[in-house]
Amino acid sequence: MRLQTLYAYASRGQIRVSSDPSNPRRSLYRMEDIASLVAKRKRGRRPEAIAAGTIWLGEPIITTAISTIHRGRLYYRGRDAVQLSRTATLEEAAAVLWDSPATPRFETIRLGLAGRSRLRARAFNAIADAAAGGAPTLGLASSVLREEAATLVGRLVTAFGASQGDDPVHVRLAKGWKLEPAAFDLVRRALVLLADQELTNSVFAARVAASTGACLGACMLAGLAATSGPLHGGASIRVQGLLKEIDRTSADEVIQRHLESGWPIPGFGHYMYPDGDPRASSLLGAFEPRARLKRTIAKVSASTGLAPTIDLALATLADRYNFPDDAPFSLFVIGRSVGWLAHSIEQVLANPGAMIRPRARYVGTPLQ
Repeated sequence: MRLQTLYAYASRGQIRVSSDPSNPRRSLYRMEDIASLVAKRKRGRRPEAIAAGTIWLGEPIITTAISTIHRGRLYYRGRDAVQLSRTATLEEAAAVLWDSPATPRFETIRLGLAGRSRLRARAFNAIADAAAGGAPTLGLASSVLREEAATLVGRLVTAFGASQGDDPVHVRLAKGWKLEPAAFDLVRRALVLLADQELTNSVFAARVAASTGACLGACMLAGLAATSGPLHGGASIRVQGLLKEIDRTSADEVIQRHLESGWPIPGFGHYMYPDGDPRASSLLGAFEPRARLKRTIAKVSASTGLAPTIDLALATLADRYNFPDDAPFSLFVIGRSVGWLAHSIEQVLANPGAMIRPRARYVGTPLQ
């Protein structure tokens, strides 16, 4: 990249610039920004290249006013998510993300889920029932959509084992899981930090469903299905496995095995936050992890240069306060459900009748 081009991109804010600590007269240009721009130029302007470049961290393809990641920080409708998480409840975060004039209530719902002990199975069944019986969203008023969204979150929270009552979600979850009082506020903070994160896989799945006019329960089920994969919300399961492996052997042995194999260490390094996941640092800074895990986090970061992700923070929190096995996944899904519903409502109201329907580029057997 020529210097003139570098300066032009930097002036437009597309390449982050900072001062060189060793020489104030020099500037440092962020390598990730430069690499991304070079890759875009190599793809060229061919339609198929542009389309392919949107699939994985490429150009934005959906307009939203809900959330964004800017310079390593997550924002909910212009408000810093980490700052919001210091005091807000999930209900208050939902009011922000849903652009609601009133704070919603996620009330306990009576569910016929007897005999299903695993929290994850209960959640899938509860939302599948709602999807099967829901009404199409097209033509519904925003107030009606927000009311239905609140009922769906209440259904999900109930399925994940929350206690009954009028307390905020984080209190009911903590009581239902029989957590010690010190964990109550940490559950609240985690839920708010997880409420949304721009156009994730699960949000995209929910928006695709919403674009067809599907009921909000179906949109929520689409988001839940996408979240269950080990590369998204299910990543917490891989991290929990890592922590158990460390307990059985040692941190040094586990780290060395991963480094030798070339496989990434679960829970470290987030592609959307190359300088470190601010959600993870916020949550990990709010409690004292077990000493062994704290040393492990420091060793992995020192060895790889990668910072912890929110998945590691959730697993570490669950380990510290003896959460149920499914709790990290439960927290992820409950928090993110607010985002799925925010995006589904936005899709219905801002783009009524406009389906999200991309085309495929056929590369199979030649046509006869």
